[in-house]
Amino acid sequence: MPQYRYQSRHPSGQVKAGVMTAENATAAAAILRNQGQHVLQLIPVQKTGAQIGKKISEILNYSSGPGQSDVLAFTTQLAVMVRAGISLRAALDGIADQTSNVKFRKILFTVKTDIESGKQFSEAIAKYPKLFGPLYVNMVRASEMSGSFAQMLNRIATYLAQQIETRKMVIGASIYPGIICAMAIGVTVFLLTFVLPRFKGVFAGKEDVLPWPTVFLMGASSWMMSYWWTLVLGLIALIVGFMLFVKTEFGLFWWDGLKLKLPLFSRMFRALYVSRSLHTMGELLNAGVPMLDTLAITGDITGNLLFKKMWRNVYSAVKQGKKVQSQLNKSTLLPKSVIQMVGAGEESGRLGEVLAEISEYYTTALRDAIRSVTGLIEPIMIMLMGGVVGFIAMAIILPIFKMSAIIGH
Repeated sequence: MPQYRYQSRHPSGQVKAGVMTAENATAAAAILRNQGQHVLQLIPVQKTGAQIGKKISEILNYSSGPGQSDVLAFTTQLAVMVRAGISLRAALDGIADQTSNVKFRKILFTVKTDIESGKQFSEAIAKYPKLFGPLYVNMVRASEMSGSFAQMLNRIATYLAQQIETRKMVIGASIYPGIICAMAIGVTVFLLTFVLPRFKGVFAGKEDVLPWPTVFLMGASSWMMSYWWTLVLGLIALIVGFMLFVKTEFGLFWWDGLKLKLPLFSRMFRALYVSRSLHTMGELLNAGVPMLDTLAITGDITGNLLFKKMWRNVYSAVKQGKKVQSQLNKSTLLPKSVIQMVGAGEESGRLGEVLAEISEYYTTALRDAIRSVTGLIEPIMIMLMGGVVGFIAMAIILPIFKMSAIIGH
């Protein structure tokens, strides 16, 4: 059973410190509260082996910055400790001490220092927008005003977990065809640079009787053997050029629009952006964030410039006193059925609940779309690889049969 080093204050004002054994931090805090003590600090006691492991982990994680998985783990732990009655300062101190990422630990200690100086938690974390985005900060700020801090942290943790899972699914679906394509290119290069040159001597002096596939591939093989470096440089230039192009506003707008039109992938990306938009908007509204702030954050968090432009237009319309549905009707990005349900939610005053239900449906639709994409890509890529290999095999075998026929006559 784990041990915890605690610091507590007795009702008389006396501060007490020591080590206790409990099943978890919540149980340890409950024991102290039952004894009439106010928990000031509660930190798990690490064994020597764990301390050595922690030092090694610190060295390995020193140069790596914190990511969303670190924020998710932090939010989950903080929710548990706050719900257990541990003060925010003590909870931050305990979590920071157990954090393996050195940079994230420094950030948490800075947040704790800001809170000790009198700042609100939302104000302290707002200094790190790359880690704690506008959705996180605004939901925390709303909970500070309503007094539902622990419950809001649970909702934020659930939201982050779902977004991380969705991102993994989309990346996994995008990586799979890339791997298959790389294998196809690798097999083609191997055949052109290793297999075909072996037949060069056999076909030498017989170019006039060779079929065009053989002539074409022999020429391609000779070119690759002599000028392979131009292919490598061209591929690097193409990748770098594309990355620089999509960093421009025009390039990113074009790329985001293309993702909504690509065969096979368009359904997946559309479901992703609709689900992310509506889920974010629903969470913010249910947290008590004002509508205009909700729309601004939703636009920034969608991950697609076309959807961002749509939500900005909705923001401008609502700011002028119009309904959300009236502006959404002018866009083709959302299905008409979704817009109708949004309008029904507005009229009934249950827009946040309606958006949560719609986003749940589109999360399921996203999973189905990803399964469809991966299921269709596999046979398509296998057919393409088979076609390439078959074409090369035909180019090798046909002249052999042709020369055998000539010799036979």
